[in-house]
Amino acid sequence: MTNLDRATTEIDADHVRDSNIGAARLHTLNTFTFAHEAEHEAAIVFKLLVHVALGRGMLDDHRAVRKHVVPVGVVIRDSNNQPYVNISGSNTGEGNFVLPFDLDYEIDLWGRIRRTVAQSRQEAQASAADLATSRLSLHAELAIDYFDLRSDDAQRRLLDDTVMAYQSALQLTEDRYNGGASPLSDVTQARTQLQAAQVQDTDVAIQRAMYEHAIAVLIGKPPALFTLPPDPITVDSAAIPAIPGMLPSQLLERRPDIASAERNMAAANEEIGIARTAYYPTLSLSAVAGFAGTSALNWFSWPSRFFAVGPTMSQTLFDHGRRRAVSDIAVDQYDATVAFYRQTTLTAFQQVEDNLNALHNLEIEARQQRDATASAQQSLDLFNTRYEGGVDTYLQVITWQTALLQNQRNDIYIVQRRFEASVLLVKALGGGWDTSQLPQHP
Repeated sequence: MTNLDRATTEIDADHVRDSNIGAARLHTLNTFTFAHEAEHEAAIVFKLLVHVALGRGMLDDHRAVRKHVVPVGVVIRDSNNQPYVNISGSNTGEGNFVLPFDLDYEIDLWGRIRRTVAQSRQEAQASAADLATSRLSLHAELAIDYFDLRSDDAQRRLLDDTVMAYQSALQLTEDRYNGGASPLSDVTQARTQLQAAQVQDTDVAIQRAMYEHAIAVLIGKPPALFTLPPDPITVDSAAIPAIPGMLPSQLLERRPDIASAERNMAAANEEIGIARTAYYPTLSLSAVAGFAGTSALNWFSWPSRFFAVGPTMSQTLFDHGRRRAVSDIAVDQYDATVAFYRQTTLTAFQQVEDNLNALHNLEIEARQQRDATASAQQSLDLFNTRYEGGVDTYLQVITWQTALLQNQRNDIYIVQRRFEASVLLVKALGGGWDTSQLPQHP
């Protein structure tokens, strides 16, 4: 083997080796949620870094499938002190000391590397948008749980007042029974009504505790160590956000899930271009230099230097349809991302329309329910007066007590639904997020 063949073999070997609440309280709870999210963001950041690294790490992946590599115009200089071979032709049999430095640069003729970097950037931004979607869902869930808890506070206050009113009514029936003005059935009916209200009061306390525990988990605190003092919402002057009946569709651009679907669609489009570049040859500039000697004495001497510089062009001649199949898969994946983007956008329109319609109708329903509650209260007052005057039986009082309590609870429930619809509408519009918060890379 000549020195030129040996140097060429070494270059190829190096080339192959190189290829491998009230508002304030709710804001405080959201702050706790942000802190709790920080415990999980390390994995998300790692994922984003992987996507960015793919834009660089995949630059050499194609070398593993190269075939028919043809060096062109190679310039080679052999070391005068190669192991077992020197310029005098003698072989001393002393060791093999080699210190190589190599460089390989691929010229991006067809845009494969550029598209790979752009694809990785799009995927990184899609992952960041997915993170924003998860955070938005967590904060919306926290807000809904908070308003549900405050609604249960209002239900408990209503039921506590109702229990006190029913106790007074029971005492009235007992006094009338003891005076011979009412039968025993009135007493038993009043006692049953009181006990039923106490059962409802206890059940609401269970629901409130569940919402309180859910909020504790969302902000990263043990449920046993977290409490929220009662702060009932008010039915007559509830602070419902004022939202116009019509909103511009451009607001949907603030939704992180739509941004994620759009970035995934763009990344799939880049994948088509990457697959198409496999049909064309690749051109690389390679260089290797260093020192090679037979001993430590002559290892770093000037005659021990060697170098080789030259371009390399490679082209796959036959792959049994692999490139065509990869290109077809890329096109099909792009079509799937387009369909998903369209479906995500339509779902966003649906969610906004649903909550706008809910807020409009709930406002009408709230007025109707307040009128119904006022009528029930008036009827109860009338039948209480008639019962005390001995005109009607206590059954009429029981009937309107039940009707009044149901209407009062409906008042609170409607306000609760209006708060929930407001939160869901804000979530459907992106919750204040916009695409400027996506990571930007050069």
